[in-house]
Amino acid sequence: MPKRTSLDAVIIGAGVVGAACAYYATRAGLRVAVVDRGSVAGGTTGAGEGNLLVSDKEAGPELDLALLSAGLWRELAAVLPQEMEYEDKGGLVVAPDEASLGALRSFAEGQRAAGVTAVEVKEGDLRELEPHLAAGLAGGFHYPQDAQVQPAQAAARLLAAAAAEGALVHLGEEVTDLVVERGAVRGVRTRTGKLLAPAVVNAAGTWGGRIAELAGTTLPVLPRRGFVLVTEPLPRVVRHKVYAADYIADVASGSAALQSSAVVEGTPSGPVLIGATRERVGFDRSLSVEALRRLASQAAALFPVLADVRVLRTYHGFRPYLPDHLPAIGQDPRVPGLLHACGHEGAGIGLAPATGVLVAAALTGAEPPLDPAPFRPDRPFGPEPGTEGQP
Repeated sequence: MPKRTSLDAVIIGAGVVGAACAYYATRAGLRVAVVDRGSVAGGTTGAGEGNLLVSDKEAGPELDLALLSAGLWRELAAVLPQEMEYEDKGGLVVAPDEASLGALRSFAEGQRAAGVTAVEVKEGDLRELEPHLAAGLAGGFHYPQDAQVQPAQAAARLLAAAAAEGALVHLGEEVTDLVVERGAVRGVRTRTGKLLAPAVVNAAGTWGGRIAELAGTTLPVLPRRGFVLVTEPLPRVVRHKVYAADYIADVASGSAALQSSAVVEGTPSGPVLIGATRERVGFDRSLSVEALRRLASQAAALFPVLADVRVLRTYHGFRPYLPDHLPAIGQDPRVPGLLHACGHEGAGIGLAPATGVLVAAALTGAEPPLDPAPFRPDRPFGPEPGTEGQP
């Protein structure tokens, strides 16, 4: 890799967040390079379902980011190739009983005030939206703004579009160190050379904490493992993204223990995707039979028609998790020249475009489309979940 001095920024990570940062930075007129030790979408992005959700986020900064991203994904779907498999299919959150339905109702009220469309669905109307849904549910809420993309294709298309505008892409090049001069980050080192630039964007996903360490600072990114089941190809038996109300609590939880709440959705190619589990086990890649059993059981409880369907394969990955459930986005005030775009946990695919826009604004000094303060990388994250009260 030759030494270059004409770059405006180096982006570490070729997942969907890094690709979005490159896309919007090049659109803003910047010359960037993207560096990844593996392939495009070779980490968390390639192990995702492609969820673009507003339904699971309570009113607050993350929901604001999700709503901005939802609009940006619609724009991207109109200008990038259809291989992204963008579907504005909408989401359906169902409640097993009246108590859960009441909690969903309160949750939706706060979301509506923030700009979310949330339509209550009575028990008798659920099957109009999902004919194969289980009987006996108390009701639910329909979220027409929920959507989906094919995540690896989305990352590849964003990166290709950035490359067409002059972005340099270096795959199979691991960042071994950062170039730091007089306390400021001024590029990256790999085993084959250096890339110099006045800014480096840490979009390294679950390895974001390691990049922060190379810069002499900290970012408490933790890996959170999750599994997905993929069924045999089927007719379109599931029309929306469908999940039970307890999924929302799982997303907001900081527990290290195994949690599972099935999210069930069909795909244009036929297979049904079933996620999602969450557990903090470090980077342990071993198969969890219990996690898969729970997902299969919960999916069949929501859609009895799936009970006898074959699962063709499973896959799993690690979500980059920060203790306060918000990503770190923007300039790190502790280290000049270092920006972060990581820690999105399971929402990174959905939040990628808005993250890219915020990073591009930080790089150029432009006015950001929303207040970036809640995502400051130097904010107090609090103790690691599960360690409260320990000395």
